[in-house]
Amino acid sequence: MRPLSRPTAAPPRRRLRALAATALAAALLAASACGGDSGGASANGEVTLRFNWWGSDTRHKITQQVIDAFEKDHPKIKIKGEFGEWAGYWDKLATTVAANDAPDIIQMDEKYLREYADRGALLDLKKADGLDTGKFEPDTLAAGEFDNGLYGLNAGINAFAIVANPAVFKAAGVPLPDDTTWTWDQYSRLAEQLSAKLNGKGWGTGAYGTNDASLNMWARQHGQSLFTKDGKLGVTKEGLTDFWSSLVKMQEAKAIPPAAFTSQDMNAPLDQSGMATGKLAMSYAWSNQLNALSKASGQQLKLLRLPSVTGKASENGSYYKGSMFWSISSRTKHPKEAAEFVSYLANNTTAGGLLLAERGVPPNTEIRAAVASKLQPADAASQNFIQTIAKELGEPSPPPPVGGGQVEKIEQRYTTEVLFGRLKPDQAAQQFIDEVNGELNK
Repeated sequence: MRPLSRPTAAPPRRRLRALAATALAAALLAASACGGDSGGASANGEVTLRFNWWGSDTRHKITQQVIDAFEKDHPKIKIKGEFGEWAGYWDKLATTVAANDAPDIIQMDEKYLREYADRGALLDLKKADGLDTGKFEPDTLAAGEFDNGLYGLNAGINAFAIVANPAVFKAAGVPLPDDTTWTWDQYSRLAEQLSAKLNGKGWGTGAYGTNDASLNMWARQHGQSLFTKDGKLGVTKEGLTDFWSSLVKMQEAKAIPPAAFTSQDMNAPLDQSGMATGKLAMSYAWSNQLNALSKASGQQLKLLRLPSVTGKASENGSYYKGSMFWSISSRTKHPKEAAEFVSYLANNTTAGGLLLAERGVPPNTEIRAAVASKLQPADAASQNFIQTIAKELGEPSPPPPVGGGQVEKIEQRYTTEVLFGRLKPDQAAQQFIDEVNGELNK
């Protein structure tokens, strides 16, 4: 998902990550040697849990309302919220975990789920007392499962999609496509046509290759995957060369914006993105971003299925992804109460009525049905899209291995190099593979 702002100035990211990893491993080893600290409640039996998350001001306000509702129903459990923007969230989390001061409940992203789990920082939720997952669809649970454990409970269902602006299509005099049958060739020709009709006022589509989801979907359509189940890089040099070569052809045809625009757009805040500012007729987004993008653009945007190689929607690589996850620290002093709060977030109708689709379509089918009538139009459209494509989906992709969280930034850098003509697609492909393998083998 798009960060809310650019990362703040910091030591070089690789060095920072290495330091955090070393400290984290040392802290967990020390904690294990000490046998752990189960902790306890205060003198009056009151328990305080720390809960951290990233997101917008809207998310902060809604989440605090959920906390207030939980505390009203559970007077002996207090929740201390800790939140911030994506840019600094992961550095802060790495530091607190390394210092053996992790929050009890952690809003986790797929990029880092295995990284923290493999280092023993997350509780296996299958062993959590009181956590109910009986109303979850099996595939949505599978997104947080690996090594026979459940380390993240899906907080919302997402699917990667094309987002289209019907108003831009109308201004260009071009009809919306049939997304159940379109191919990549048809998508590219449509984008080229839109750019020509817009005559310098916009472009047919944004560039792919600006996030790891687009690369993973491309790989899935070609019988590969960004990562394999055993934690290796799953894309070949030939596949990556084709990935970037096709993008260069779209740039040459002016189906996508110039390199300078793309390099700025890939890291722009969502409300300043090309899609939000009406510069693009189409782009790529996670389905739960539809509401925020529609608000930012002032238009009712529309989700479309991804194109495929064959023109069959069932072969476009889509799957249900966890928009984010609820995880519990393995070092929490109150695992039972932490599990009770996570279960409340996932299964309680009051919580569901407040959260609605803010973190994605509810994976609990009963909550999904209960909130359907309360959704804003764009969120209702997202939920309808998720349900419409259900029979077309494949198995979830394996979560990124340790070091895999760096792939998006690496991919963005090589996409930029290719679009500016500083590297040929095959050169970028080999350097990408070498650099990612270096991250995975640290």
